[in-house]
Amino acid sequence: MGSTGEGLGRRDLIKRSAALGLISVPTMSFLSACASGGGDASTSGPAKAPITKENPFGVARGTKLDVVVFKGGFGDDYAKAWEAAFDKKWGTKSDHLGTQEITGKLQTRFNGGNPPDVVDNSGAQKIKLDVLFRSNQLADLTPVLDAPSLDDPDKKVRDLLIPGTVEQGMQGGTFVSLNYVYTLFGFWYSGKLFKEKGWTPPKTWEEFLAVCTRAKDAGIGGLAHQGKFPYYINVVIMDLIAKKGGLEAMKAIDNLEPNAFEGSADALAAVEAVYEVVEKGLLMPGTNGLTHTESQTAWNQYKAAFIPSGSWLENEQLKQTPDDFDMQFLPMPLLPGSKLPFEAVRAGAGEPFIVPEQAANKPGGLEFIRSMLSREWSTIFAQQANSLTVVKDGVDPGVKLRPGTRSAVAALKAAGPNTFNYLYTEWYSEMDTAIQDASNELMAKRIQPREWIKRAQIAVNKAAQDPSAKNNRRA
Repeated sequence: MGSTGEGLGRRDLIKRSAALGLISVPTMSFLSACASGGGDASTSGPAKAPITKENPFGVARGTKLDVVVFKGGFGDDYAKAWEAAFDKKWGTKSDHLGTQEITGKLQTRFNGGNPPDVVDNSGAQKIKLDVLFRSNQLADLTPVLDAPSLDDPDKKVRDLLIPGTVEQGMQGGTFVSLNYVYTLFGFWYSGKLFKEKGWTPPKTWEEFLAVCTRAKDAGIGGLAHQGKFPYYINVVIMDLIAKKGGLEAMKAIDNLEPNAFEGSADALAAVEAVYEVVEKGLLMPGTNGLTHTESQTAWNQYKAAFIPSGSWLENEQLKQTPDDFDMQFLPMPLLPGSKLPFEAVRAGAGEPFIVPEQAANKPGGLEFIRSMLSREWSTIFAQQANSLTVVKDGVDPGVKLRPGTRSAVAALKAAGPNTFNYLYTEWYSEMDTAIQDASNELMAKRIQPREWIKRAQIAVNKAAQDPSAKNNRRA
């Protein structure tokens, strides 16, 4: 991921919506410190300038801006370009850190009450958003939504966002994270390989298994997945559930219904379909023990026909992808009796950016988020990271995209209104981790589909006891 999903979304899309994977919940020392509201933060507050329509948050010139960015599938060159533009406009001096160790680098800073001003909280070592929210560590970003747009001051920022962006960034009814990258999730394949082998991209699960079987017969793995990060195989399982059972099946999971998994024939059918890949030996050999980059690189080497991921994949694999690979996106194939069409895709905002409540330059952090939602900065991201943002028509027409991103854009257009995205991954991190753990066991043949269903429902029932669950409801 950038990923959200797995995550969306995620690129978590999901999450990413939105993210590339998840670690266990942060240590108790971190939780305890968060619960106490941090350490010796200054009570005088950050320096502020007078509030105007052009400066709605009161950014003071000559101040510092501390930006930490997850340096994953999207790199961090885009952020450096943003910071240079911000410093030129506001007379600030930006301090930049690009890292994959978000928790490792920031845990002590949150504990001590001196977090950065802006954080791209993504990747395998992201800090759980629900944990930060419950401990009052996240600034409310609603004022950014209601601020004038930089492109058209007569419009609010919220009016220029792709539908679903605000919902994706909610915690307990409050908008606390800007999921910036518009991400599609599904399968990916090499157009070159399929053309050489005479394979047709499958639209049904039966056709998918047939291609995997033909790949195996040709000495190629059918499905590669990022075994050490079961976030990715969950994309397959959860997308199959949504397409088989429709939006109601998805909402039942997000809303923690008592029959979200147990008693759901659609959920069982999805898990059994994925398990069939395992039982028939159609996985790429060794994929269960590989990281995301290892399995993706093997796939780039034509060692597997398919791999699941978000649309950050192409940029993440630029150095490993042959020039003529022709990366292509494939919506999740359909199980028999699916309520959503083949063209339906999981799509949504991923790569969550936050402003910590105790940020030293909170006005600068909020203005930085507003600037991200300008066409200028959205175009910079598209050029540097080869991906789209949540800004409507946010990319200049002259920007050239790579084959995988072009295919994702075409798939999004074909989907039309048939897009969906899960929210439980950000609302209930422990539930998400428990379901991922069950998927890891499933892919290793240590549990059967019905046991997966049982474990997933237990995770749902536990999450339902969360006091904030009453505010995390989908209509």
